[in-house]
Amino acid sequence: MSVTIVSRMPKNRKSKNVAGTLAFFLGGLGIHRFYLGQWWGIFYLLFVWTYIPAIISFFEALVFWFSSEESFDRKYNS
Repeated sequence: MSVTIVSRMPKNRKSKNVAGTLAFFLGGLGIHRFYLGQWWGIFYLLFVWTYIPAIISFFEALVFWFSSEESFDRKYNS
């Protein structure tokens, strides 16, 4: 007799810590947006030479890290 455990977490669940770390270190390239499944990370790549995406992603990293798990899940893991 085998017991199967069914997880209610989606298989492609995104982590707020991973998203924050990617935004902090590689945010100027938009890697965190691609990780979150958002196609518009391409704009970060297009404007990387202006350093504006790096500044924006620094603040996005802070938002990811300091947001609650529930609000992050509601926005990115629904």
